[in-house]
Amino acid sequence: MKQLFPTLIFTLLFLIACQPEKVSEHAGASIQQISDKSIKESIDLYGIDVSSFEVHRAEIQSNENLGEILSRYNVSGAQIHEVATLPSEVFDARKLQVNKPYTIIHQPDSERTAKAFVYHPNPIDYVTVHFGDSVSVEQGRNHVDTVMHTLSGTINSSLYMAIVESGGSPTLVMELADVYAWAIDFFGLQAGDCFKVLYSTYEVEGKDAGFGEIVSAIFTHAGEELYAFVYDQGEGKEYFDEKGNSLQKNFLKAPLRYSRISSRFSYSRLHPILKIRRPHLGVDYAAPKGTPVYAVGDGTIIQKNYSRGAGNMLKLKHNGNYTTAYLHLAGFAKGIAPGVKVKQGDLIGFVGSTGLSTGPHLDFRFYKNGVPVDPLKVKPKSAKPIKEEFQATYMEYVAKMTRKLERLKDGETWLAMKKN
Repeated sequence: MKQLFPTLIFTLLFLIACQPEKVSEHAGASIQQISDKSIKESIDLYGIDVSSFEVHRAEIQSNENLGEILSRYNVSGAQIHEVATLPSEVFDARKLQVNKPYTIIHQPDSERTAKAFVYHPNPIDYVTVHFGDSVSVEQGRNHVDTVMHTLSGTINSSLYMAIVESGGSPTLVMELADVYAWAIDFFGLQAGDCFKVLYSTYEVEGKDAGFGEIVSAIFTHAGEELYAFVYDQGEGKEYFDEKGNSLQKNFLKAPLRYSRISSRFSYSRLHPILKIRRPHLGVDYAAPKGTPVYAVGDGTIIQKNYSRGAGNMLKLKHNGNYTTAYLHLAGFAKGIAPGVKVKQGDLIGFVGSTGLSTGPHLDFRFYKNGVPVDPLKVKPKSAKPIKEEFQATYMEYVAKMTRKLERLKDGETWLAMKKN
């Protein structure tokens, strides 16, 4: 229940003001249930000429494993073992998910010997396992269409409701909040605030294949227009305003100088003291007792306490989306208390071994929208403005995207580009 509470708070934070004006999102259909009857196709499928084979499509069933599927198509035990022991980065047979579609291409005779097994972990990607004298694997991607959409709303009751009731997805709510996380306090939305957003989604054969990105947006808050434009100046896509200033602030890669990582983020770690498996939703940095610990970003102290498990602990709220926690501290820096604002790099505490700990280390935890995420997988933004050499090109891009935002009608969609 404790883990759910931050997520509920984040959801409630949007219940402050926003009523939709017009429906916008281009609706997509989920992957349809495919009949398990074999069909014959005289086309090229996944790079295979299937004119002399039969094609069987189905979905992974509950408690069904790959060995059971392949054995029905005359695949030998040796080859099944070979597939099962492939490196996980190539194909992990243990991670087949229930209701995910797969395709078997097999001989048309009574033995139905498989030529290939194709697994679809998502609507875009697929993995093909070829059977012959030996087993081979290749990864592929379906042809993807990128579709652009516009959506606008005016704050009346809730930003969340404004987007969802007008046809937008909860994902769009989260993405828009993420773009403006450092610029807008979503607890302080006011009646009359409004937004307009240009965003993309993906489709495969006309069916929804996921959210793309927010391309540009205008959010009017307290009478001030806040622009956002996605742009890549060679360091990955980030969001900037109409003058080229970054909308995002970065985080330090680690809150201390450490000797090694002694334990990683895991949902099932053998606890070194309790000797039971339980989630460890952070990263342990081994460091000598007394090593300084710093705030990884600007924020406000929202928790300072001692608990039997976490020992001396601090929690910092960085904005409406991001929170970090620092556990097992030996002590706190001078002046650290709930409600105190800190800057990135400020000293907040010292490495210790308080609570359930076998030695001095910092257990560092990172939360996005109240949900723990692996700190080592958080990619800090550069938070740098547009470089001088990109200024002219960027300003032309801003002018173009601003015209699109102002000219396009709510709910308008169009095919923007194609991806393979």
